[in-house]
Amino acid sequence: MSGPRVLAVRLDSDGDVLMTGPAIAALRHGADGGAASCVDVLAAPPGAAAARLLPGVDEVLVADVPWSGYRPPAPDAAALTALVETLRERAYDEVVVFTSYHQSPLPVALLARLAGVPRVIAASDDYPGSLLDLRHRRPGEPDGTGGEHEVVASLGLVAASGRAVPADPRLALRHPLPELPADLLDELGDDLGAGRVVVVHPGASVTARAPSPEVAAASVAALAAAGWRVVVTGGPGEVELAARVAAGVPGVVDASGRTSFAQLATLLEAAAVVVVGNTGPAHLAAAVGTPVASWFSAVMPVERWVPFGVPVVLLGDLAAPCRLTRAQVCPVPGHPCLDVAPRTVVDAVEALAAGRVPVPPPAAPLSVAAAGPAGTEQAL
Repeated sequence: MSGPRVLAVRLDSDGDVLMTGPAIAALRHGADGGAASCVDVLAAPPGAAAARLLPGVDEVLVADVPWSGYRPPAPDAAALTALVETLRERAYDEVVVFTSYHQSPLPVALLARLAGVPRVIAASDDYPGSLLDLRHRRPGEPDGTGGEHEVVASLGLVAASGRAVPADPRLALRHPLPELPADLLDELGDDLGAGRVVVVHPGASVTARAPSPEVAAASVAALAAAGWRVVVTGGPGEVELAARVAAGVPGVVDASGRTSFAQLATLLEAAAVVVVGNTGPAHLAAAVGTPVASWFSAVMPVERWVPFGVPVVLLGDLAAPCRLTRAQVCPVPGHPCLDVAPRTVVDAVEALAAGRVPVPPPAAPLSVAAAGPAGTEQAL
């Protein structure tokens, strides 16, 4: 007799999906001690490429829904009806809805119930009525402070379902990863295997979580002057930003728009350090085990969203006036929380590359260094 068919749902961006990876992998363990016959993932378009990189996922379904994402579509009855029919046709035995602390799983739970799914589980602070068979409560405050890292919180939902979860979780990707484009390999030459490449990713899915182009450009120039081979990356919509950040600095490679998401993982895996904001490539770097110097905006709780399982140095003023606003556009003129001095970025990269920054234990308070504006140090 085959095991249950499980659908894991994470309707978010690529970083969110990557952080849910250990929990999705744990769904292979049946709640009754058996094993699932398949584990599929339902992802939003911004997270689908990440979902396809997760180990142990059989198939990735994609849906653009009106209750999630930074630019959600208008409600579409036909599209939602089609999604219900897809779930019905696939005859899942269980739907596990993963969300962040500020999101509701109940829209997905309702669709799963309409599709006849017999078991639906999620973490929910809202009254779920008859929509959930297991209503899990996440620790922490309503504003998202305290509690557990997003990776650990997702595993908490899986554990609550009666499954075994790893004691020491780490992000992971399917291997082998694809090769980099030939022209990019030629441009980087021997530097790629010599431990001298630093990737700088200046963009973010929302502008409040990225440094200003001027701050990023100054950091790129300082890293290049310090002897690092700097590669600036960005998605198809960040080509103009990357070109601006890389402009005029000898030896800097502009790789924006030249890689797929999986090829970006290949590049990050080969880098000594990745310098990036609180956005998907930070978690992609963590998934391939590369240390991260993170321009971390105060708008989100750091204890929940810091890159997981790798050495990290946080760059930014975590006590800035924008703290915990979850703003998509910085509400403070000048974006001061990420006005980090170039020398501070260089020092962070050198400390990470030299192995002087430890990996924080998964369930322990963070102990990484954080640099505020103009390089002032602050403790977490």
